[in-house]
Amino acid sequence: MTKMLILGGGGMVGQKLAQRIAADAPFADPQITLFDRAFPPQSAAGKQITGDVSDPAMAATLAAARPDVIFHLAAIVSGQAEAEFALGWDVNMMAMWHLLNALKAEHDASGGSYRPRLVFTSSIAVFGGPFPDQIGDEFLSAPLTSYGAQKAACELMLSDFSRKGFVDGLSLRLPTVCVRPGKANAAASSFFSGIIREPLNGIEAILPVADTVRHWHVSPRAATKFLTQAALLDTDQLEGRRALNLPGISCTVEEQIGALRRAAGQKAVDLIKHIPDETIMRMVAGWPRDFAPERAIALGFQAESRFDEIIAVYMEEELGGA
Repeated sequence: MTKMLILGGGGMVGQKLAQRIAADAPFADPQITLFDRAFPPQSAAGKQITGDVSDPAMAATLAAARPDVIFHLAAIVSGQAEAEFALGWDVNMMAMWHLLNALKAEHDASGGSYRPRLVFTSSIAVFGGPFPDQIGDEFLSAPLTSYGAQKAACELMLSDFSRKGFVDGLSLRLPTVCVRPGKANAAASSFFSGIIREPLNGIEAILPVADTVRHWHVSPRAATKFLTQAALLDTDQLEGRRALNLPGISCTVEEQIGALRRAAGQKAVDLIKHIPDETIMRMVAGWPRDFAPERAIALGFQAESRFDEIIAVYMEEELGGA
């Protein structure tokens, strides 16, 4: 039996991750526990626990079950972290501190035999400009947003607790996950999904930036595969560098719209309305646009090769292929 804990298990990626684990069986006899503030009506299978991820007592309770694998997906998103400064640090950084200390306590109580695998969903927001044409694996992590700083702080903590042998962790710097199903969230990047999802559902979408904006994307399907691969990875291959830039697709908004046109025609494209938003434009201007993730590719991580494939994943999984 493999005891698995998904923090943020009520969210879109957490739900799809639980479904992947159950369907693909990459782990022996998985026993899945999902933790979040709330869950959707038709939640993925698994034990559900509700609570506040930033509560130290809750961290201790979750750690006491001694899960073998922990996926830490819980966070407030970029736009909210920027607007609510204290909340962002409490949820996105202090929650990791409390969790790591609770896991260390279990490690110490076990005489050092308990050392769980901890996979943390970091972000490309840990990088700030000026950027090269492509960000390589040696590029400096110097975030220019509160969200990016919080994710970078968690990477450093996880690396140090792993170095000391309390956990066996790694941080995955995920591209922006697109196309996200459901309603738009408070992430500044939400429009990247919205300009595809809404037109495919016959709804008007707002584009708040110029169509020349370039960004780094991956589908939910590829993102959940990254997570299960990371849970099974021999971390000795990381040689102590426990944060990975992951593969994705670099494309402009114009290229996204072109893929939408090929998938659903001009009628869908006509539902996109360009209404500039200065706040989002300023945030997007400081985001990375393209990567050369050679370490992750060498370790076997793969993403889609064209944005058309990302749209096809959404249509297959959310629209029945229509």
